[in-house]
Amino acid sequence: MKILMIGGTGLLGSQAARELISRGHSVHSISLPPLPDGALLPPEMTLTLKNSNDMTDDELRAAFAGMDGFIFAAGVDERIEGPSPIYDFFKKYNITPLERMLRLAKESGVKHAVIAGSYFSHFAKKWPSMEMTRWHPYIRSRIDQESIAFSFADEHFDVSVLELPYIFGAQKGRKPVWVFLIEMLLKMKGAILYPRGGTTMVTVRQVGQAFAGALERGRGAVAYPIGWFNLTWKEMLAIMNKYMGLPNKKIITIPKFLFAMSANQIEKQHHSKGTEGGLLMSKFVDMQTSNLFIDKMEACLPLGVTDDDIDGAIGESVLMSMEVIDKKATVIDMKGE
Repeated sequence: MKILMIGGTGLLGSQAARELISRGHSVHSISLPPLPDGALLPPEMTLTLKNSNDMTDDELRAAFAGMDGFIFAAGVDERIEGPSPIYDFFKKYNITPLERMLRLAKESGVKHAVIAGSYFSHFAKKWPSMEMTRWHPYIRSRIDQESIAFSFADEHFDVSVLELPYIFGAQKGRKPVWVFLIEMLLKMKGAILYPRGGTTMVTVRQVGQAFAGALERGRGAVAYPIGWFNLTWKEMLAIMNKYMGLPNKKIITIPKFLFAMSANQIEKQHHSKGTEGGLLMSKFVDMQTSNLFIDKMEACLPLGVTDDDIDGAIGESVLMSMEVIDKKATVIDMKGE
């Protein structure tokens, strides 16, 4: 297949391109400049360094000409904070551009599309009583993104959404999403205080396999809940401690009400500034203290994802984050890619 990708120089996109090229596909990417300093991009991938949102419909039609597949590996995540209503920001970067791209892709004869989504969508559907789309603008935007994406699917155009969880691995020159967490953990001098709960996770190599698998195997409109390793927060933090050089640092599980107090404080700060986060923290407490686990049988194995070294991938993320914190690395942010 000939594939057009938005975001092929990012952590996820570059790994997807590498996997696809190894399977005999060709990949052209439209990506935001600049290139990450020292990033090892697949040399066979051709590049247009440009903001796809600034391109005209005719320019994009020309890019889609002759393509069989389309991958949207761009957008912004739940960490974004800004003026209320923050949903408008997520719509601007995660929904509006994708709707345009899918329309043009389908018009151009593209047959298969795969979109990078969020595993919060999976849990919003699995646990309706939590009303995640009501309380969390980011999760609502991801559900809306899926709905719009699937509206384009028919017998001639397959649309898959990868509901992606915690992803570990690093790209040289690109700021890891984990810097904020590593900074927070380092500031906890005596012991790490963290709530109960846990999450599913994958390595970036496994994400690349999931993209390729969905492009090759996805039919119709399908949401794939991606997860391979299910770790409690305590298990994940113990691995992080090891790579931070603090293997004996205690991890204390705090009561839910203490975590809720901290969440309410964050909410008050947003209210005083007239800002909003992608997740309403007072309602996010129930999610954060749950086991957000996904069995690999649900989607990873059907897509051909294989086992990997999660310990090493977490280590890569931690060590790169430490370099950024210590100002030993020149990086660009991951937002938008």
